[in-house]
Amino acid sequence: MCDVPTHDAPLETLLTSLAERVERDGYLLAPADQVTPVFHAWCAASEHRMPDHDVLAGYWNRLAPDRFMGDGGRYRRRRHAVFSAAAGAHELRRRPHQAHFQTTDYNRLNGGIERHFEPVEDAALTTNAFTFLCELCLGVFGRCAPGADWHVEMHQFRIEVGGDIDAGLPTPEGLHRDGVDFVAMVMIHRSNVREGVSHIHDLDRRELSAFTLADGLDMALVDDTRVLHGVTPIVAVDPERVGVRDLLVLTFKRRPPDQTCGGVPEG
Repeated sequence: MCDVPTHDAPLETLLTSLAERVERDGYLLAPADQVTPVFHAWCAASEHRMPDHDVLAGYWNRLAPDRFMGDGGRYRRRRHAVFSAAAGAHELRRRPHQAHFQTTDYNRLNGGIERHFEPVEDAALTTNAFTFLCELCLGVFGRCAPGADWHVEMHQFRIEVGGDIDAGLPTPEGLHRDGVDFVAMVMIHRSNVREGVSHIHDLDRRELSAFTLADGLDMALVDDTRVLHGVTPIVAVDPERVGVRDLLVLTFKRRPPDQTCGGVPEG
C-alpha cells in the first residue's frame, strides 16, 4: 500500500515519492483516496479543473469485442492506441494506429500474431482525467528511468460476466509479464462484480502482494522487468445481470536511441 504526502505538497514531491516506492519494491499500489492528493497538486500546478473521471469512464461503454481470444471467450471488449514520448515530456504524442503484438514468451494464449483492435476514440484522450493519468505515469516512470524515450500503448479493457457469459477472466493468460518496462493499471469502473483480486509475484513466483482494484482511480504501477502480475476471475453478484470490470492499462517501453519520438497525429 502507498502512503503519499498530503495534498499541499508540491507535485514534484508527490511524483518523486511514488517513483521511490516503485524503485524500492518493484510495484506500487495506490488506492483512489491516496491518489487524490496528486490530483490536487496537478490541478494547482496546471490550472486544470479536477479530472473528469466520469466522462472518461463513459468511453468504456463503446468498446468492441475482442476477436482474438485464444480460448474462444466472449467476455472481453477493448480498444487500443499507440503513443510516443521523449525523455522529460509531460504529454504523450499519438502515433498512427497499428497492431498490438506480443510474443508467445509473454502471452502463450494470445501471443505470436498481430492483433488489430479498434482505435481509442480521440475524445477520450482530451479528457482531463486521461491527461492527468498520462502526466502521472510519465512523471513516475521518468524518474525510475531518467533519460528514457518511450513507446507507450494504451488499452481500454472491459471484462464481462453474468447473463449468458459464464467466465470473466481479466488475465486469461495467467500470472505474467507484458514484455515492457513499466505498466500502469487504473480501475475505471466496476459494477455487479466481486472477486477480481490482483496478485503481484516476484520472478521466482513468490507472492508479494494481493489486492483488489475496487474503486474508480485505484491504481497499480509495476516494474514489468521485476515482477509478475495477474488477476483472478470476476464473478457476477447477480448472475442474471451482466457485470463489468473496466480497466485502463498503459504500458511503457524504452525506445531504442535511433528511433525518433516525434509525434505523428493519427489521421
